[in-house]
This record gives sequence, structure tokens and C-alpha cells, in this order.
Amino acid sequence: MKRKVKGETPSLFTFREKGLFNMKNAIITTIGVIGSVIASLFGGWTASLTTLLIFMGVDYLTGLIVAGVFHQSPKTKSGALESRAGFKGLIRKGMILMLVLVGHRLDLAIGASYIRDAICIAFIVNELVSIIENAGLMGIPIPAVITKAIDILQQKTMDAVEHKVQ
Repeated sequence: MKRKVKGETPSLFTFREKGLFNMKNAIITTIGVIGSVIASLFGGWTASLTTLLIFMGVDYLTGLIVAGVFHQSPKTKSGALESRAGFKGLIRKGMILMLVLVGHRLDLAIGASYIRDAICIAFIVNELVSIIENAGLMGIPIPAVITKAIDILQQKTMDAVEHKVQ
């Protein structure tokens, strides 16, 4: 083993000897860089973006459960799980994220800060409605107070979007 001389710059070989350079660190660093670039494209990682992503994931998962377990999916003729319907769902989720990205770029272009948030909120409500619909398709009784609250939330969202756009 080579000894370090005082003032000598450590080489890549030295890092490998000490175990500081390995594939795990390279992968984690790469994922971190990619994640930070994506977050910056969306205008930073905010609560509304986090909520939207969580709701999108829950909606997709509940949709898979409705089709795969309960065979009640309105997206297919048989109601069962189909890869084509699942792929379409992922494409739709990707398009939602592209619209959020476009909203952020519009905010930057006109010097505003509300278009992206309005888009996020609108799609959060949309995902919530879909999650509740999936729960209903699973046979879970949905209390009237929840359906009424969702109706009110949808109306308030539409009013807020229209107000912010004007």
C-alpha cells in the first residue's frame, strides 16, 4: 500500500483504496443530480407538486387494484387489467406533469407566480375525484358528505382558476 506524502494530492487510486469511490456513490450522485434538474424545471419542489405526485400515484395504484382485483374498470371492455389501459394512464399522468412544467414556464415568461399552482390545484382535485371514484368501484360506500365536499372543492377550484386567469 502506497503511503501518502505530505502535500501530495490524493489520486483516484487512493479513493478506491479507502472505499470512497464506488458504484453506489456514483449512482446516488447521478440520481441526485437528475432529481435536482427535474425539480428546478418544475420551479422547485413545493407542497402542491408533492401533493399532486402523491395523488397521481395513489390514483394509479387504486386504478390498478380496481382492474386487477375487482375487475370493475370502466377503462376496459372486460373491466379487467389491460396493459394498454395502464400505459394510457401513465401517458396521461406524464401529460399532467408537462402541463405543470408549461405553467411554470408561463409564470416565468410573464413574471407571475400563480399559473403553475393553479394547474397543480386543478389536477389535485381531479386526482382526488378519481381516487374517490375508484374507491366506489371497489365497493367502498362513499358518504354523501364526502361527495358533497368534493363537489364544493371542484367548484371552488374552477372559480379560483377562472379568477386567477382573469
